[in-house]
Amino acid sequence: MKILDLGFRSSVKGSVHHLKLNYVDSDLDKAAVQQAMQKIASLNMFADKSGDQIYAKPVSASYIDEQETVLFDEDQD
Repeated sequence: MKILDLGFRSSVKGSVHHLKLNYVDSDLDKAAVQQAMQKIASLNMFADKSGDQIYAKPVSASYIDEQETVLFDEDQD
């Protein structure tokens, strides 16, 4: 399974926050992801307790490949 990891810089503190999405289209290009991230940032609806917009500026995006290896599963017996 691939995970899309979107990195955003907060508006006041400047720290980077990540939004990780499962079950995403793995063929998205840079322009499509940047456009979607800009839409998320423009919503201004994600803030911490002090009101700092945590997804204010898109700064990174990457796919993470995650492979599950089952060692045992008692439900499968």
